[in-house]
Amino acid sequence: MRNRFDEQLEQLNVGLIKMGALCEESIACAVKALFDEKTSEMITKVNDNEEETDHMEHDIEALCMKLLLHQQPVVARDLRLVSSALKIVTDLERIGDHAQDIAELVLRITDANVAYNVGHIIEMAAKAKAMMKQAIQAYIHRDTKLAAQVAASDDEVDELFNQVKNEISVLLREGKESVDD
Repeated sequence: MRNRFDEQLEQLNVGLIKMGALCEESIACAVKALFDEKTSEMITKVNDNEEETDHMEHDIEALCMKLLLHQQPVVARDLRLVSSALKIVTDLERIGDHAQDIAELVLRITDANVAYNVGHIIEMAAKAKAMMKQAIQAYIHRDTKLAAQVAASDDEVDELFNQVKNEISVLLREGKESVDD
């Protein structure tokens, strides 16, 4: 019974890693579409990844339920792992949604140079991707110190997000950019 649980837990880990990689790629494509090329190819890739992320979320949730119902975790640690995976998969799906939202907004920006006036976007995206990767690594390796580092770096990403919002507000007030409704 325990071997089957461990096998399914490994499946869960692999699924989370794959889903995280898809989300990372989606963030990269959304930022690339904003800065390098407003191509439908990048936006299509983000949309395709989002669809796949949604499917993976359902598959991983089903596996978690199977672990909880059929394998009946024997210790609290097992229950915490499965519960954490359920939370992670929900957050990863939201990351995919946000990448898709960014890609859609790229289509609505009328001034191609506005992105260059909002300098913190690339830094924010890089930190968010690193946090996501570290969070999954912390889960897989049960590394509480790395998990604490990820939690601490969340404030840095929040601060960058606030800076980006402020930069965009200034651009809009100065009339340097218009965004369609």
